[in-house]
Amino acid sequence: VQLQASGGGLVQAGGSLTLSCVDSGHTFSDNGMAWSRQAPGKEREFVASVGRNGRSRYYADSMKGRFTISRDNAKSTVYLQMKTLTAEDTAVYYCGAKFGQGSYMSLDSFNPWGHGTQVTVSS
Repeated sequence: VQLQASGGGLVQAGGSLTLSCVDSGHTFSDNGMAWSRQAPGKEREFVASVGRNGRSRYYADSMKGRFTISRDNAKSTVYLQMKTLTAEDTAVYYCGAKFGQGSYMSLDSFNPWGHGTQVTVSS
């Protein structure tokens, strides 16, 4: 399993950004996917996750209404659309894969995690 996230960058507060994560090395539709993030000096936190067929989606409370997770199984890619960004959204964003049991809202349910992509929101 190889997870490659991209799409990060510098954006002004109030702006939008879409992250992508390509999952290769296995059948993508076999697993759930998630995004997490880690801001400087803070612990990693759950952002959003999506079930294998894309219909079940889960969000951290602070992301509801601003972030949208989706997946394209034909492209083996999961996306995170982010809008109305604030400086508090500045973090490294990671994508992870879920193969077994466990909550879709628990970071521990996802393994492995890929290398992150930096999102910086300027205020």
